[in-house]
Amino acid sequence: MKLFDRLKDAAAGSWRDYTHHEFVEKMAAGTLPHDAFRRYLLQDYLFLIDFSRAYALAIYKSQTLGQMRSNLVGLKGLIEMEMDLHVRICERWGLSAEDLEKTPQRTETLAYTSYVLETGHRGDLLDLKVALAPCVIGYGEIGERLAAIPGALDERNPYAEWIREYSGPDYQELRHHAIAELDDLAPDGIGEGRFRQLTTIFDQATRLETDFWQMGLKR
Repeated sequence: MKLFDRLKDAAAGSWRDYTHHEFVEKMAAGTLPHDAFRRYLLQDYLFLIDFSRAYALAIYKSQTLGQMRSNLVGLKGLIEMEMDLHVRICERWGLSAEDLEKTPQRTETLAYTSYVLETGHRGDLLDLKVALAPCVIGYGEIGERLAAIPGALDERNPYAEWIREYSGPDYQELRHHAIAELDDLAPDGIGEGRFRQLTTIFDQATRLETDFWQMGLKR
């Protein structure tokens, strides 16, 4: 059984709360208030900046040149591709570059990014990747599930673009790479004590992802 599947099973309640949150269900239905999505976009931009820092930290935490190269590819993809894509989506939602730069982090964003970075500083590369997994892998799972809901990809749904992005082949490849990477970082398996440590990290990061969705619904 893959390490990710074990972690997801151990944190099943938190994982379902995150992946079936009201925010994403309303995206699929096209009923999410536009202001809620704009709040999410602004904070997600700030999150992606710290997410990039986490990938830079992953390079430092790498034990092999191959790991360094892999994390460098991830970092370049974030900074050179995903950030630009996010800015373009924001522009289509009436959010300017100035809006993105002047927006302060909300409590939920700061709590999440701080937890991921502190986990990475305190632990090893596996700890950091487990803390990142709910985002990297979870968005792919959410996108795939939402895309299968009738009408979710309809052009009349203002959130169809977001769903297509995270259900598409490029992101799904990234999702499955991240799942395999967790196993690669624990080639000889892990003991029960270590698994409990990783479960604690995974569960907390998943809860913080749920808080991030909820933040978008707050006025």
